[in-house]
Amino acid sequence: MEVPAKILVVDDERAFRELVRLTLGEAGYRVLTAKDGAEALAVLHSEDVDLILADITMPRMNGYQLFERVREHSRWVLIPFIFWTGREMDSDIRYGIELGADDYLTKSADTADVLAVIRGKLRRARQLRSSRPDAPEPSHVIVGALRIDSSQHCVWMGEEPIRLSATEFSLLEYLARRTSQVLSLQELVQVTHGLTTDRVEAGSLLRPLIRSLRRKLGYSVGDSGCIENVRGVGYRLITPVRDLQALDVSR
Repeated sequence: MEVPAKILVVDDERAFRELVRLTLGEAGYRVLTAKDGAEALAVLHSEDVDLILADITMPRMNGYQLFERVREHSRWVLIPFIFWTGREMDSDIRYGIELGADDYLTKSADTADVLAVIRGKLRRARQLRSSRPDAPEPSHVIVGALRIDSSQHCVWMGEEPIRLSATEFSLLEYLARRTSQVLSLQELVQVTHGLTTDRVEAGSLLRPLIRSLRRKLGYSVGDSGCIENVRGVGYRLITPVRDLQALDVSR
């Protein structure tokens, strides 16, 4: 019998925590709760958690600060992290995604949609864990100015750290370990989404990820940078030559 996934819900509103606990419990999940980021860290130190749902505005330690602490810890770095908040401004959503969170949900979202996102993130996390080979590849990948530490889930362009979501990290690492190879859309979407599909759907799923990666690596809109699109085939990563001074880290 499959063990139910364990979800940590972090929110300073007690009534909302209880509502989410009951909703996720009815959906078959085990639910842990915390009233702020500091309490959530204590839970993470004592429990193995499969997914984190966190509000943003909380006392002591807010959701953004919690996310940063989670991503700094090698034990927690691959836990899917979803912001679930009442902040619905486009700027808040963009900021949450650009931090590297796996998703951003508003509290007005339909319950069925929330559960679908949770199922998808948990499935992807299981696939990432199961796909790790018994004889692991080297943990460090260096391609020109790009450095990747797989064991710590860290990326740098020159000396500038780059924050990526788990899906973005998986895609970039896969490309970097196969530098200059043209990889098909179907192969890449299998890595990022665990899906076997046609070129059209694969392309529609990959394009926003590629755009986000280019932006986070410091390339301007319209600049393909080190991730080249090979029309009609797929993508390849070429050796980036940009250093820290060349990056526009203000974006």
